[in-house]
Amino acid sequence: MSESMSEQEQHSLPLITHLLELRDRILKIVVIVLVLFLGLVYFSNDIYQYIAIPLTSQLPEGSSMIATGVATPFFTPIKLTIVLSILIAIPAILYQVWAFVAPGLYKHERKLVAPLVASSAFLFYLGMVFSYYVVFPLVFSFFTSTAPEGVTIATDISSYLDFVLKLFFAFGLAFEIPVATLLLCWTGATTPDSLRAKRPYIVVAAFIFGMLLTPPDVISQTLLAVPMLILFEVGLLFARFYVKKTDQEEENNIDKESARND
Repeated sequence: MSESMSEQEQHSLPLITHLLELRDRILKIVVIVLVLFLGLVYFSNDIYQYIAIPLTSQLPEGSSMIATGVATPFFTPIKLTIVLSILIAIPAILYQVWAFVAPGLYKHERKLVAPLVASSAFLFYLGMVFSYYVVFPLVFSFFTSTAPEGVTIATDISSYLDFVLKLFFAFGLAFEIPVATLLLCWTGATTPDSLRAKRPYIVVAAFIFGMLLTPPDVISQTLLAVPMLILFEVGLLFARFYVKKTDQEEENNIDKESARND
């Protein structure tokens, strides 16, 4: 009985170790986000004003944004600051995830995952920058110019924040398509040739996702779908270098790594 209990304890130790490491890394992420939030919260109103520029610059003279809730002027900039703190911390969050899973990967897998983690953060930020500097001015210019005569445009600050955050995340995720394409080919789920053959379906899917992820206007839907298709082609271009290797090639790589370690 004691021997069996000892074996069970030995088997449970690695699990406990992994759980403790996971807890420590989650705590590090929370601390990083908290520190960023405390450093930015003083400037929360200024941050909101900057995010609101694409709309306020398009409003008719004499118009302004409004707050319909009593506590909205306080909580809305705070909400934006919390989200911004998390977004800024994305590289640190991805690093903690990478550090947690890296010990379980082979050397050639770590060589691939590390640049993918870095490129994922870069592409997400690129999608947000694209939405702010390209999509927002066009969308808000269209919305404000199509208002019926006699209608005063006065957007609620909370509704505006929800709108732009939705677009930020939609474009940020859409710009991850090259990474997703590489991972699909690397894991063997598909091949570049198979994806090329399905290109017409992917075009239709891009516009459907553009419709689902953006507000119900043709401009933002198209501005999301077209970059998705371009990024899909970029992913296909690089995916041919990351096609899943055969089992024999994997064994040869493992044998080579073992020989080097010896």
